[in-house]
Amino acid sequence: MSSFLDLYEPLDIIGNGSFGIIRKVRRKSDGAILARKELNFERMSERDRKQIVAEVNILKDLNHEHIVRYHDRHVDRDAGILYILMEYCGGGDLSTLIKQSQKHGRPIPEDTIWNYFMQILLALHHCHHPNGHSRSGSSGEEGENGHRRAQILHRDLKPDNVFLDDANTVKLGDFGLSKALAQASFANTYVGTPYYMSPELMQEKAYDSKSDIWSLGCLIYELCALKPPFHEAKTHSELSVFIRNARIPPLPRGYSQALAGVIKAMLNLNPAMRPSAAQLLQHERLELSFKVFETQKMYVISPQSDARLSAAETLPSGSPPRNRTNCPSKRGSAIWPRGRRDVRLSNRNMLR
Repeated sequence: MSSFLDLYEPLDIIGNGSFGIIRKVRRKSDGAILARKELNFERMSERDRKQIVAEVNILKDLNHEHIVRYHDRHVDRDAGILYILMEYCGGGDLSTLIKQSQKHGRPIPEDTIWNYFMQILLALHHCHHPNGHSRSGSSGEEGENGHRRAQILHRDLKPDNVFLDDANTVKLGDFGLSKALAQASFANTYVGTPYYMSPELMQEKAYDSKSDIWSLGCLIYELCALKPPFHEAKTHSELSVFIRNARIPPLPRGYSQALAGVIKAMLNLNPAMRPSAAQLLQHERLELSFKVFETQKMYVISPQSDARLSAAETLPSGSPPRNRTNCPSKRGSAIWPRGRRDVRLSNRNMLR
């Protein structure tokens, strides 16, 4: 056991939880900074242990640029401690960004929101469409041991679970409530965080990947309004009523109708009418964010530069996009009409 711990230099504690801590560590062999979960599994219930095992197994299969990367694990049975080594995200999470914006009275720029939105969608697309074509940041459709990967539902998408690395790249994390759907298309387990929970989850109905899309709609709304769409609800039953009545306050002034329209589409009460991650990535504004993001990868950006500059401010003018085909889009798609900046779903029922 000591030999495993000796491989890493312990640094600051960066998180606390019910069963342990998250510690920043430095790998001695190459100086890489990682995050190490140190969990006391003897204090866990059988259900909690299964949840941890499920998270590790899911993360081992999800090798993607926009998903927090799993590195290694080790069990110290004598001490009752499970060590999980993960990618370290030095930029914090979106919840912290929202709180900072509230504190300073500064709205998050729309360019920044589209940029984060696009990166989260790339991660969700990788989870929801495991056997589809390769997407940006994906290592392919197969899992760690070469088997075909199951579809993954995140089931707890919220600002606290979306992280940023030192380069301001989005990393989707905390897959503790995630579910792998190997064969079935729908799940029935009641999980999630109430403010971001889809109507079908709240009603304990069967759900699929469109439940994650609802949660993403709530998250993007919160990046704009700096509070969840149903924040006025004080009880679970009141929240259910608000959601059923679609009581969503309008976005603050300054945000575009295009962004408001996409959020509204994601918060459709009917899961079948919500766009998928693949369909959302065909939106003209999200395609633009993708091109900007891919172009920026071609340039060395100083780490001293402001990590929260909007994508438009840091893009070198006249630069061509790289690897255009990595973004799941189709020119002239009927889903997102072309030719105007205020783009809405062509299927009007999706916006009702």
